[in-house]
Amino acid sequence: MATEPELTPVVDFLCEHSPSKSRVMALIGPYHGSRSLTGVLTCKDKHRAYQAVQLLRRALAARDAAVVAEDLRALASALPDAPAGSLRTATAHAASGTWPAPAGTTFCPPDENPGEGEETQGDEASAASESGTPHGARLKDLPGKVVRITHLREFHITDEDALIRAAMDADWDPLPASELVEDDPRDLIGAVMTLTESGGWITGADTLEDQSEAELLRAEGGDELTSWSPVPVTTHFHHGWLLRRPVSHTPTEEGASDLAALFPVKECSCADEDCEDCGWQLTPRTADLLLNALSVLADQAYDDADDLRDQPVTKQRPGDWELFNRLPSLTWSADRNWRRRMARAFDDLTDDLEHGRWPQPSCTAEEMALHLAIEDAPSYLDDIDMHDTAHGTLPEHRDDYDWDACSDLFFQDGDVLMLFDARLDGIEDPDCDVNQRLGMGDLRAAAWFEPFGHPPARDPERGFRR
Repeated sequence: MATEPELTPVVDFLCEHSPSKSRVMALIGPYHGSRSLTGVLTCKDKHRAYQAVQLLRRALAARDAAVVAEDLRALASALPDAPAGSLRTATAHAASGTWPAPAGTTFCPPDENPGEGEETQGDEASAASESGTPHGARLKDLPGKVVRITHLREFHITDEDALIRAAMDADWDPLPASELVEDDPRDLIGAVMTLTESGGWITGADTLEDQSEAELLRAEGGDELTSWSPVPVTTHFHHGWLLRRPVSHTPTEEGASDLAALFPVKECSCADEDCEDCGWQLTPRTADLLLNALSVLADQAYDDADDLRDQPVTKQRPGDWELFNRLPSLTWSADRNWRRRMARAFDDLTDDLEHGRWPQPSCTAEEMALHLAIEDAPSYLDDIDMHDTAHGTLPEHRDDYDWDACSDLFFQDGDVLMLFDARLDGIEDPDCDVNQRLGMGDLRAAAWFEPFGHPPARDPERGFRR
């Protein structure tokens, strides 16, 4: 009885040219394991073969055959029937990201004469097996935990010649002219990649961004190793203020006067420890930026809840979400009603400020909402022209924009922030030993709206703003 061939990831497509023909091949196998080449099609026109490779690469990158459908029809019509049929089949495989590998296809024999001190691929597999990491395993088959670290770096090239010289000094050679693309004729990408391997500063370039994101992979949560992942691996880095929507809380002159009256600044220089006027104050300018942040976050939460309803948050499509992918992952499967209540938590804190009160979180959801608002509030200062906006007319004070003090004084504790730490998985459960030792209480998503008791609970009949 015939067995179905095993599916293996397809990594890339390549061309091989000879005087009489050109061959298109697929590079298949795990991304970090043994790979091999398998034939796709053969034709006499090397230009057609190159077009086929570019088409297959596009289908592979998009994981969608539809994006190349028109070009596929045109190219297939220009090829003989046999290679045209092979191209159509290969395009379908490329779009799926996998290739049917007949028995033995992915076997790469070790070097028959390895140099002294060199380790063959067979030795690597054995070493991996002995260390407890099965060769070619999937996430669910690994006995230990897997940590993924994603690094984002952006560089502005200020001196191309200096960059090229530094890369050549590091034994870099540019790609052959035949492999260079039109928008990078000097292979600056290759030069930068070479220089980043040292981990230091890059000659001829300024660093614009340097971020790392780490996560613990969980098979039960839908994670998979990069080599076997059916979808591209994505990472959600922090938001930049330039990408935020325009500030929605723009106080009028009357609103500015209200904040000045609601949070009157008290000036005193007596330095008496018992003097109330010498203590830290929530100033009108600080309150104004908090109102801006809370207003935008509330709108984002309502939009997410209405647009995406009960859809779970996933790592694969972080761009679909404005707010809820910023919350701890234990909330990602929440339904629309839970998300609307979270949106209302931002509104409730806004109500505190609009009535001249310090924002007082009355439940876990409001604590998280206020932490996010304090994180975002500083970015709105960049959007404000002090000379032409109502914010600039608010009185100045030494305590303006003291976000550290806000974080210290607005909360009873910082337990909710532990939910972001993957090492503390399960700490939200009140039956967890660590939870009980710290007296954290129930931090599971279903309990986020349970009132603390102090300050007083919100009016249960207050409804929703939208």
